[in-house]
Amino acid sequence: MVVGVVGGGQLGRMLGLAGIPLGHSFVFLDPDPACPASAVGPVVQGAYDDPAALLRLAERVDVATFEFENVPAAAVEALAARVPTAPGARSLAVSQDRIAEKEFFRACGIRVQPCEAVNSEAELAAACGRVGTPAVLKTRRFGYDGKGQAVVRSPLDLPDAWRAVGGAPCIYEAFVDFECEVSAGGVRARDGDRRGGTGGRNEHRGGILRRAVVPAPGVDAAIAAEAQRAAGAVAEALGHVGVLAVEFFVTADGLVANEMAPRVHNSAHWSIDGAVTSQFANHVRAVCDEPLGSTDLLGPSAMVNLVGSMPDRAALLAVPGARLHDYAKAPRPGRKIGHVNVCAPDERVRDAQLRVLEDLVERAAGAGARPR
Repeated sequence: MVVGVVGGGQLGRMLGLAGIPLGHSFVFLDPDPACPASAVGPVVQGAYDDPAALLRLAERVDVATFEFENVPAAAVEALAARVPTAPGARSLAVSQDRIAEKEFFRACGIRVQPCEAVNSEAELAAACGRVGTPAVLKTRRFGYDGKGQAVVRSPLDLPDAWRAVGGAPCIYEAFVDFECEVSAGGVRARDGDRRGGTGGRNEHRGGILRRAVVPAPGVDAAIAAEAQRAAGAVAEALGHVGVLAVEFFVTADGLVANEMAPRVHNSAHWSIDGAVTSQFANHVRAVCDEPLGSTDLLGPSAMVNLVGSMPDRAALLAVPGARLHDYAKAPRPGRKIGHVNVCAPDERVRDAQLRVLEDLVERAAGAGARPR
């Protein structure tokens, strides 16, 4: 099949790399003809909401999907009117609005922290009075990797927080006192078959995922299983087709849902090398209405994001068991330009590899962006 992908970033690139061995080919829609995914398929140049560009894409493909959730839901609806498209626009629309997302979690019986919609500075002050502090003010739409949010530690911070988010419609969320964050994901087929993945423990720096480790260290098996059940409930309620990930805070009182992503997700990039079937290959299978593959873990695994600068390539590749995934993106602060996976025979070996990799990443960050 020819698979159309709205978006040509690294996620689209990895979808292509996973789907080509299955016999599929790919066409991408992206404003940049030299986007990362251009290495694995032709690019229809255009905005994600350009009707003419969407038509050109639809005319060249058998099925379609998207690689990130800032694609307009209307664009997915337009594609779906012409070719089978998965996931559907509903999954996208719910994930794009943080208020709609929290309400949906509640409807699925999943706990969320106290929160309120905020549309003005006066409403922010009122929400602060009811929800309290500390809290986080986040734009309802288009925030990712720590963008579009501000921490509120006291009512005195409210004016600065409102300016920081540009006065956009927001959600005011109570701060969660959490032990760690975990991701639970999986893939759901058109016929309802679902394969849950192994949940990972996530660590962030500056609002950006730094690493994901599986199985999640220090997380009780019952908690990990509950996270998987909750993620499955979300996918089922949406009628979702493809990969879907849900991030949870682990607290002393149980799980609190943070957010979801209706697509392949950074926290499961380790699955390329650490699972029988990667999240990317399974997403392609689901979109193409093919049987899903096993998501069983091959061994204790981890992923380290390369953000802002590329460590010495020779040093990375010399780490036993390390697998480098370079996105062919120019280095700049805060930009994900690649990741490194490890898959080890046991957790002791995995953790030793992680220490070496993180030392290399720290040294690169200290030296600044290196030329490619």
